[in-house]
Amino acid sequence: MPEPLIRIARPDDEGELARLDRETWSPLHAVTPPPQPPYDSFFSERSGPRDHRVAEYEGRLVGYVRLGFPTELASNTHVRQIRGLAVAQEVRGLGVGRALVRAAVAEARERGARRITLRVLGHNTAARKLYESEGFVVEGVQPEEFFLDGAYVDDVMMGRSLI
Repeated sequence: MPEPLIRIARPDDEGELARLDRETWSPLHAVTPPPQPPYDSFFSERSGPRDHRVAEYEGRLVGYVRLGFPTELASNTHVRQIRGLAVAQEVRGLGVGRALVRAAVAEARERGARRITLRVLGHNTAARKLYESEGFVVEGVQPEEFFLDGAYVDDVMMGRSLI
């Protein structure tokens, strides 16, 4: 597979992104129940098109990464957080997730951030390996923070410097 095109999301991507989000839902990474109709809007006041980078392959959306602030505090504006990452099942393992993580890191740097952080569920080994390979390190663990699919799951905080 050639490199996916990574671009800023557009308002008219909302339907495709919402579909991708529903199709990729899994207790491996989601702490909320499976989406059910009527579906919420994909974009929100807190997280609009400009906060998303999408991966496009052969003219269709195959992934996205959502970048935002970890809090709304002025004292925390030097940090950006990956607040969502999804890759279509049929292109997993082909570098789409890596390209999206790299796009988020580049965007955070361009916006003047000093750090980038994320949260990942402890049992999501593939995602943790990807983040570690891109320079993220475990900065904290909240043991058994979530009860998902019949088991207690750790919430793992990861981050890296951008300077």
